[in-house]
Amino acid sequence: MYALIVPASTPFVLLVVVMALSWWEDHILPSPPTEPAESPAEAPLAPATPVQLPELARVDTTLTGEVAGR
Repeated sequence: MYALIVPASTPFVLLVVVMALSWWEDHILPSPPTEPAESPAEAPLAPATPVQLPELARVDTTLTGEVAGR
């Protein structure tokens, strides 16, 4: 009979563990600061010039050595 109780109660035990960890995270752990201590003075890095993508072969072009080698 005990062999049936353990598998049947496993989902409930896991649910209680997840709920307990959630409560612990909300009440016990320190909350993060509302504002960052140091804000970055510079803007994030952006490429100075856009990257030139290679031109794709047209659909109706036969694949030759020149087109396939691109």
